[in-house]
Amino acid sequence: MKKYKRLLLMGGLVTLLFVLSACGTGAIDQNSTGIWDRYIVFYFAEAIKALSFAANTGIGIILFTLIIRIILLPLMHFQTKSMRKTQELQPKLKALQQKYSSKDPETQRLFREEQQRLYSENNVNPYAGCLPLLVQMPIMMALYQSISRVPELKQGSFLWLNLGQPDPYFILPVLAALFTFASSYLTSMSQIESNASLKIMNFVMPAMIFFMGMTLASGLSLYWVVSNAFQVGQTLLLNNPFKIRKERAEADRKVKEQERALEKAQNPKKKRKKK
Repeated sequence: MKKYKRLLLMGGLVTLLFVLSACGTGAIDQNSTGIWDRYIVFYFAEAIKALSFAANTGIGIILFTLIIRIILLPLMHFQTKSMRKTQELQPKLKALQQKYSSKDPETQRLFREEQQRLYSENNVNPYAGCLPLLVQMPIMMALYQSISRVPELKQGSFLWLNLGQPDPYFILPVLAALFTFASSYLTSMSQIESNASLKIMNFVMPAMIFFMGMTLASGLSLYWVVSNAFQVGQTLLLNNPFKIRKERAEADRKVKEQERALEKAQNPKKKRKKK
């Protein structure tokens, strides 16, 4: 069940997005009350309006998304490094699982202690990969409510879109799903080994993004397209799976060469012993 925890967490957070997005329905302006409406949703809308050149709300959403992604870049870089460290520990974690394979409580307690010690010694937090998602969820909720509850944004348009309504041609939902898949697939390519939950996530998340994009305001779909396209570029820049695979192949080649050299050095000794 452990391998499905991230999938369950993702599903729970998406459900939370739907629930909290529906909590407020009234229009928001400078006279609104409450921390969420007055100081988060309202100022999100003000930031988008300030970035909307020529009163084009779509441009404002694009620029706002890029700014948010740049602000989150250090956090995403931390996540990338943490994921790579976790992957490098997989052989040792498997050895621990084999050592403590018994399911009795005492053995499992010892396994958890050894696992935690391994993480601590290597400065790895296995839950760090969920942190960027937890940070982005309030941003998506605030953006959605800004578009749907602030009149100036709700009536905004961009290209063929009415940003307060779903994309009638499903172009943005399809692009958002494709970029989500590309991002998750590139990330999975850098893993030492893939598992069932990761493979499921590669397809479940794009599907969820697509179906939400079909029903929610197209302004949110625009955010997803820009954000996930940025994520693809960021992955290729900071965690390029093609480069990582090449480095691992080179490292494996050197290890094999060293093993062969050691074997050759030992063979003459073995022949002398036989004589």
